[in-house]
Amino acid sequence: MRLSPLKKLFNDTGLRWLWLTLLCLIIDQVSKHWVAGTFDYKETLSVLPFFNLTYVHNPGAAFSFLADQGGWQRWFFTAIASIASIVFLVWMAKTPKQQRLLSIAFAMILSGAVGNLIDRALFGYVIDFLDFHWAGYHFAAFNIADSAIFIGAALMIFESFTNTENDDEKQKNKTNKIES
Repeated sequence: MRLSPLKKLFNDTGLRWLWLTLLCLIIDQVSKHWVAGTFDYKETLSVLPFFNLTYVHNPGAAFSFLADQGGWQRWFFTAIASIASIVFLVWMAKTPKQQRLLSIAFAMILSGAVGNLIDRALFGYVIDFLDFHWAGYHFAAFNIADSAIFIGAALMIFESFTNTENDDEKQKNKTNKIES
């Protein structure tokens, strides 16, 4: 029995992990909407001695980069997130299913990019609420999407160090695929 090209694409590539992208995206969006619907802007709830839930808006990028600009950054970061989402989706489609860790990394980064893209497109800012602090110093607030991007990037780095297939094996695998 022959699989349709679309089904083969989803079975044989990193696209088989799109369910993880969707799951992380749902968790991100539900958590942001819960915080926005439950908290007043800049309201803080102390959860642990080093962790608060604090509802803030970030019109900039990481660490509020360019947040104080006149509004053009909304569309700039929206464009970047859109392009990044397309790139990671294409990479997932080109990644063989055997490269599971890399596919998972792409799925996580894609979910984070889309999660923050949705916020920027709808509101002009990203909803952040995870506030870690120690000895009076606060790390920049972030959200589930940012966490997914970080985890995905860390997995990509880890995978690059643990991918033990040498160049001769890669070439042999390419040759075998071409002959098939």
